[in-house]
Amino acid sequence: MRGVTHRISVAGLAVDVVSKDIKNLHLGVYPPNGRVRVAAPLTMDDEAVRLAVSTKLAWVKRQQRRFREQERQSPRGYIYRESHYYLGHRYLLNVIEQEGPARVSIRNKATLDLRIPKGTDTTKRERIMHAWYRKELKARIPVLIEKWEPLIGVNVAFWGIKKMKTKWGSCNSRAGRIWVNLELAKKPVQCIEYIVVHEMVHLLKRRHNDDFKALMDNLMPQWRLYRDKLNRAPLGHETWHY
Repeated sequence: MRGVTHRISVAGLAVDVVSKDIKNLHLGVYPPNGRVRVAAPLTMDDEAVRLAVSTKLAWVKRQQRRFREQERQSPRGYIYRESHYYLGHRYLLNVIEQEGPARVSIRNKATLDLRIPKGTDTTKRERIMHAWYRKELKARIPVLIEKWEPLIGVNVAFWGIKKMKTKWGSCNSRAGRIWVNLELAKKPVQCIEYIVVHEMVHLLKRRHNDDFKALMDNLMPQWRLYRDKLNRAPLGHETWHY
């Protein structure tokens, strides 16, 4: 059953409420501006939701403040000497117009070459870069899944990569399916591995409860460090829609 969305106010705070066929209420604060969203059981009315959110107002405001203070990337023009990130490292873009197909390659520790046909506009340059990021990330995910399947005791039936606005990863525990955010190609390798493990653990533990955290502690003791590193990373420049 698909959720039904409406908006309520809690102490002057706008809260989007999605009613779902679930057992427990789930509260989230999302980038880039700290939108507040509640997934609530179908049997829970707005007053009960208000009461639940009001007990978490201090936490909500801390999360919103973190998003406001977080560094923002400026819009990318994919031009000469513009900064771009790959696996947590900063590179300066070197744009080379040439005959033949487009290609992206790392020249050295500081330079990323973008080879493009003459007249390639910004939109096409972005697509070329995204295709390269996807290819690079796609080569890493199967290795991580193969490594962690026997350690976690799960089987990933399907995995994929897509651009996501509010999550680094997601999963469908019933289908054994996980997704990772394309933006992870820009993040440190430890953070990529953390997200893969995080979503694979969700195939066993659907909620972020004590059992989930205990299993993460056992499998990856430094997972909180990697999570915090991701949360401190600059937010993208895109216009966010919900």
